[in-house]
Parts: sequence; structure tokens; C-alpha cells
Amino acid sequence: MTRRRLWRSFALAPLTLALGACMNLGPNYKLPNEALVNAPLAQGPIAGADKAPVSQGDVPNDWWRLYDDPSLDQLVQDALQSNASLRVAAANLARSRAALDVANAQGGFSGGATVGFQRAQESAEQYLLFSKLPVENLGSLGVNVSYELDLFGKLRRGVESAQAEDEAVLAAADLARITVVADVVQAYVESCSAGEELAIAQESLKLQQQRVALTKRLRDAGRGNQPDVTRGVTQVQTLAADIPRFQGRQRIAQYQLAMLLAQPPSALPPAVLSCNRLPKLSQPIPVGDGAALLRRRPDVREAERQLASATAKIGVAMAEMYPDISIGASVGSVGIASDLFSPITNSWSFGPLINWTFPANGQRARVRGAQAATAGALAHFDGVVLNALRETQSSLATYAADTQRADSLRTAYGSAQQSADETHRLYSAGRESFLSDLDATRTLTAAHSQVAAAEGQVALDQVKLFLALGGGWQPDQEKPAPADAASGTQAAAPAQ
Repeated sequence: MTRRRLWRSFALAPLTLALGACMNLGPNYKLPNEALVNAPLAQGPIAGADKAPVSQGDVPNDWWRLYDDPSLDQLVQDALQSNASLRVAAANLARSRAALDVANAQGGFSGGATVGFQRAQESAEQYLLFSKLPVENLGSLGVNVSYELDLFGKLRRGVESAQAEDEAVLAAADLARITVVADVVQAYVESCSAGEELAIAQESLKLQQQRVALTKRLRDAGRGNQPDVTRGVTQVQTLAADIPRFQGRQRIAQYQLAMLLAQPPSALPPAVLSCNRLPKLSQPIPVGDGAALLRRRPDVREAERQLASATAKIGVAMAEMYPDISIGASVGSVGIASDLFSPITNSWSFGPLINWTFPANGQRARVRGAQAATAGALAHFDGVVLNALRETQSSLATYAADTQRADSLRTAYGSAQQSADETHRLYSAGRESFLSDLDATRTLTAAHSQVAAAEGQVALDQVKLFLALGGGWQPDQEKPAPADAASGTQAAAPAQ
């Protein structure tokens, strides 16, 4: 073997070694077996679902359409187009995608070129000459190219981490969207509930005014007295005092809607401004089981992807302790401008470059820090899982209790209505006192108002339950599951 061939063999040895022994340092990510998402408490039926008026099955993405309310559907669509929080989420997602593009662009081929011309007086002594050099026109041209070998997986782990971070930001955007939808539905329900209670208060006021008019006629006919009239007028004023409260609640809810839609309150549709009937669900709320809940919740997906990113960063920190290897080549011509591209000014080079910063100055501590960050990400993931279960269980318990209360109040209202009608007939016939009639009317109006308030609370509970269930925009319906950057297999789902 000639000397030249031997030199070429040594020059190409790092490239051969790199291509045959590329590895990914650090752990390959998989959902830890000890994660609480795999525990029995996160599987099976959700505690409290058997006591609430719900059904099994998956929550539909467009769950607000279960209300079958065109006005509500239009409000949600408008909010998804113009809401400020969603614009922030879109900007965050665009920034994350740019960071992922940067990570993907690292390593591989890179190159550059230099061109320079100058008239210069060179120093003779720097060349160990002791007579003045002539002034010359100097030129330099050069082109270089290199290929960085990701021998220990630092760049691949970086891409893996950036990909997981991007998926976490996407989950955060999903969370922002379902929150905005829930806020819109809640504000609409609150506006309609206040409108319904306002209509009931006005109806009760009208009923009591009729009672007062009858009392005045009885007084004028000698069958009643002024104190009865005064008591009736007091009840009228008491009922009238509640009306501004309901009007204020209705305006506040409409202001909330306008803010969510980024438009003035006066631009809200007339049907929304005049709504005085609560929207009703066309079917019981489907809740599914614990595993489906955790797959559906965007905050759980976000925490799981953050755990994957933290795991990949362990490999990045470990690879930092090993050398960076690249293969480079360059050609150029440097010298007097008139001699450029001649044999005496031309130059070229080719060979490997090894850059190794020995693992000092705390690099091993950085690895331990990355491992601790991963343990923290797992603990955060477990906390998010527990919170998701708690929120859903609490929402179910509240919904069940408020539904039972509303049922009891509706029964009481039916009884109060029957009692008020009977008492008023007896009073009109002179067989019952005015106080009895006044008391029965007061009980009736109070029961009616309580029923309306209770039904409004049940409607709000339904919205909060939908939000706790994480309904809407399942990630596997938007794009395929991401591939594991290290192994080429699909990433583990948050809840399996």
C-alpha cells in the first residue's frame, strides 16, 4: 500500500466508523409503567357517573350542537374565528413549528464562500524578510463544505425533543379552543337563564298587580280594607325590585359574549339579546370511562408530550460529553490578484474534523439535571391526570346534586301553584283571608323563581361537565399520531 493510499484510508476511517456506529444516547421514550395514567384509578368507569343523568359513549367533538340551537352554533363558530385567546394560541403554535424547523435543519451539510479584494502593503517581517514588500492588489476566493456526523444522536434527540414540544403546544391550543367554546356556551346559557328569570319575575309582578287590583275593588265594595291593599302594594314593590338584578345579569353575560367574539354587544344577534328560554340538551351527556377521558383531555396530552421532550433532553445532555465529528472540504485561491487561479495561489483540503470538549465544567451535572427534570415532568404528568379525574368527578357530583334539587323544586312549584289557585278562589268568594291569599301568592312566585334559578344552575353544570370531559378536537382526527424520533415507532398514547 502506497503512502497516499494509506493516508486516504486514515482520512476516511472516521466517516466509515460514524456511518457504521451511529447511536442515540439516552433513554428511548415510552410511557413509564409507573405513570398514574396506567393505574387502576385511571381506568374503568368514572366515579359518580352512575349517580348523574349521563350516558356512556364518546363526547362528540362539536358537543354544543347537542343543544340543537342555531344561535348558539353561530356564536361558537364566530368565536373560533375571532377570539383573542385563540389568536395567541395560533401564534404560539407557529413559533413552535419554526423551532421544530430549526431543529430539523441542524447538522448535515453546510457550506460557505468568501470573496475579498484589497490593495495592501504586507509586512515583510511576518514572513522573516527584511526588505520592504511592494504594494500589491491582493485577492482571495474560497468555497468550503462540510457534513456533520450525528454520531451520538445529539441532533436526533434535539429533533425528538422539539417534536414533542410542538405536540405539547398543539395540545395547549386544543385546550384553548375547548375553553373558549365552553366560555361561549356558558355565557349564552347565563344570558338565557337571566332572561328566563326576568320573564318569570315580570309574570309574577303582573300576577301580584292583578291581586292588588282585586283587593282594591273588594275594599271599594266594602268587603276589604286598606291594610290589605297596602300589603299587596308592598309585595308588588318587592317583586319589582328583583327585575333590575336579572337585567344586570343578562347584560353582563352579553358583555362576556361580546368579548369572546371580539365585537360590540350591540352587534350580537337579536335572537341572542332576546333569549329567555334555557337551551336544552337533546340527549343525556355521554361521559365514557376514565381511560377515554384521559386520552381526550388536552392538558393530559400536553403534560405527556412535555414528559417525552424532557426524556429526549437527557440524550442531548449525554451526547454533549462526546466529540463532534464532521467531514469537510474546501477549495480556494489566495494571493496577488493577477495570479489568482494559478498553481501558486490555489489550495484545497479534505478530511475529518474532530472537536471534543472533555466532560468537565459540570457537564455530568447537566445530565443529572436533565434526569431530574424528566422525573419532575413525570410528577407533573401524574398531577395533571389526578386533577383531570378530580375535576370530572366533582362536576358529575355537582351536576347530580343540582339535578335532584331542580326536580324537587319543580315538584314543590306544582304544589304551590295548586295551593295558590285554590286559596285565591276561596279569597275571591270571601271564604279565605287576604293574608292567606297573599302568602300563597308569595310562595308561588318564590317557588317559580327558585325553579328557574335551579334549572339555570343545572345548565351551567352541564357546560362545566363538558369542559371537564375535554370534548372536542381529538388529535387523532386532525393528524396521524407522531412517530418516535428514536425508534420510528408511533409515540405512546397518553392513556393505554
